Amino acid sequence: MNKLLPLTMLLLTGSLHLNAVASPNDVKVYETGEPVTKPMVMSRFVELRNARKIKSIDFKDQQQNPVNLKQYQGKLVMVNLWATWCAPCIKEIPAMQAIKDRNQDKDFALVPISIDEDPNNIKPFFKEHGFEDYATWIDPEKNIDYIMPADLLPASFILDGQGNLVGFVRGYIDWTDDGIQPYLDGLIAKYANK
Repeated sequence: MNKLLPLTMLLLTGSLHLNAVASPNDVKVYETGEPVTKPMVMSRFVELRNARKIKSIDFKDQQQNPVNLKQYQGKLVMVNLWATWCAPCIKEIPAMQAIKDRNQDKDFALVPISIDEDPNNIKPFFKEHGFEDYATWIDPEKNIDYIMPADLLPASFILDGQGNLVGFVRGYIDWTDDGIQPYLDGLIAKYANK
């Protein structure tokens, strides 16, 4: 019995560490109020009851320059996690680009973040699929795990104008659906200048 105790403690400690890393910070900032009415296509989107403060971490752009989500304060930010090995991401990228283009004059920012371990795979992937104009940030060390879970792709996380997490959807959805833009407009109105 005594021989199992150290192993049990080691497993428990490792489990607690993994859970702490993979979940957003639990600091509640404010109650979000009534959720924005969502279309059927967004049925899996979770609008949080309480906005959650997240850590500020740095990423890199494709030219290896440091970037941070803070640069989008005052805007609704949609962080879209993706990778070159993620088949549903290939379907999602053109829709994400269309969303970015459609909302460029609004208080909205789309921030794709690749979690590919080798960022050198991104440029050939973009060329192969015709995504040369798609700009992404890179996170080969998966630092995003410190603020948002990156264990299921694609995934999109919504941040308010102060960078607090207010909602998310994990897994593929059809971002080309007619109900998406009115829903995003509702989220922008509610959260961009929060």
